Amino acid sequence: MGMIDQLKAREEQKQPIRIGMIGGGKFGTMFMAQAQRIPGVHVLGVVDLDVEQARSNFMYAGWPKEKLNAPNLDIALKTEATNISANVHDLINHPAIEIIIECTGNPIVAIEHALLSFAAGKHVISGAVEADAICGAALVSRAKEAGVIYSQAYGDQPAMTYELVDWARSSGWHVVAAGRGHKWKPEYRFSTPDTVYESWGTTAEQAKRGRQNPKMYNSFHDGTKPAIECAAICNATGLDAPSGGLTYPSGSVDDIPNLMRGRDAGGALECEGQVEVINSIGPDGKELYHNIRTGVWVAVKALTDYQKNCFEEYFVHTDDSGLYFCKFNMYHLIGLELGISVANVGLRGESTGVSREFRADVVAVAKKNLKVGEVLDGEGGYCVAGQLRPSNISVPIKALPLGLTGEARMIKDVSKDTILTYADVEIDEKLPAFKLRKECDTMI
Repeated sequence: MGMIDQLKAREEQKQPIRIGMIGGGKFGTMFMAQAQRIPGVHVLGVVDLDVEQARSNFMYAGWPKEKLNAPNLDIALKTEATNISANVHDLINHPAIEIIIECTGNPIVAIEHALLSFAAGKHVISGAVEADAICGAALVSRAKEAGVIYSQAYGDQPAMTYELVDWARSSGWHVVAAGRGHKWKPEYRFSTPDTVYESWGTTAEQAKRGRQNPKMYNSFHDGTKPAIECAAICNATGLDAPSGGLTYPSGSVDDIPNLMRGRDAGGALECEGQVEVINSIGPDGKELYHNIRTGVWVAVKALTDYQKNCFEEYFVHTDDSGLYFCKFNMYHLIGLELGISVANVGLRGESTGVSREFRADVVAVAKKNLKVGEVLDGEGGYCVAGQLRPSNISVPIKALPLGLTGEARMIKDVSKDTILTYADVEIDEKLPAFKLRKECDTMI
């Protein structure tokens, strides 16, 4: 029985999957644009610091105003409407809600919301993959202790890559590499919210129409988000991070089988079994045709002559040796696809990807010369960018996790393009995010 059939059955039985969502920004609005068309799903309540802005966003996405005006959660339950408020505790603790979608994009508060949700017996779908990069394995452990599910969000690239890796291994393939695409030049790592739209590819008009947050988009442009998402992929699939960070080899979709081989086999990989990001820009600085900037992929290798022969017989595009093949999904649609996670968690009791271990980390690297007394502005800002590293390299050098840089105060000068350490900053060590991160450090 397919998920849509089960959802329709829940609708007919008047037992929809009831959702509470924290965060009414871009991700949450994209989900709301679809939720009104998904049978068997009821978004009972939404919490946001700016209630009227969230309401405006949802109406912009097509929600009727009258469906967003329930004065409280109980009335929303009776009338099949949605309550929007700023009260996160009432939302998390409402007995009718089964799943909390956390999509604030702020990893510090996302971790606190997840822990509160576990304590209330709620499943959590995390749209804040940044939280996963800080302490995903510890959050999964907490969820298991509470008897609930913690899941990555389908539509985001980590969950979609996890799906491809799961497909490959469940089909009996040897996985060589997996990852995502991106538009990349080395100088982008110094990008700021003021400069992001110069080369990101979005016009000022499109940015305004999409109600885009330049800091959020800059986190993609400066390489932070690719690093965060690749860390989540590593920790969910058991693949490794390159020892020196992502290398961004350039190529189209058709080039991936040749690129994603070990260097000893003529490819770009440090070794087999790693994550990587395929660059959509060629050596001439121009966008490559048929690139995978917006998608995800997995590369597999034929281990037998029979497998290799089947590739040939069924006209599969491989590398020049005929051994390596890439399966891909050209696009990820972020919150527009989140219903897949809702259905998996709510109907099947399964996640769409979780951090099973702490293999990869995202370290903070200075975008400029940082001075004593400066307060860092976190992901996508003016001060630091995130870079991927294996955890067994980052933890021993006490590298500062990118996710802990919001409002951290510099207590030492640090030069541009240098990895920050805990000794360089003053952090609130009472934060749950800090404590869970320290738990992850012991997993190395």
